[in-house]
Amino acid sequence: MSRIFLDTNVFIYLVEDSGPRGKRAANIFSELSMRGDDVLTSTLTLGELLVKPLEANDVALADRYRKVFRGPSVRMLSFDEPAGEKYARIRLDRAIKAPDAIQLATAAVAGCDLFITNDDRLMGARVQGIHFITSMERAPI
Repeated sequence: MSRIFLDTNVFIYLVEDSGPRGKRAANIFSELSMRGDDVLTSTLTLGELLVKPLEANDVALADRYRKVFRGPSVRMLSFDEPAGEKYARIRLDRAIKAPDAIQLATAAVAGCDLFITNDDRLMGARVQGIHFITSMERAPI
């Protein structure tokens, strides 16, 4: 069993994209579930996902996002004191934006094997506590 952290964009593709990215996100979720991997994200992910539907008063979309996190397949991690310490070290690299650093710090403290994102700016990052950072397309799933 591996610990896989999914960045916000993976959930956007899963819920809103009916094209190739959405299909790839659904495939990733299916494979992780079949393998019994521990699928993680942070509470920041839910906050980021809800901005657009709340702004548009789109209750149905907000509920679809919430539903993803109500089941047993995804566990949300809090940004706690150890993550805050890790965040500070990650932010020493000013190229990494604050929300990305929160995601990376949360994943690192949880000891993730894989961090899946489609944010090209994060692909070259090296963060102690995360074995690999990769895109959805390159994820070995």
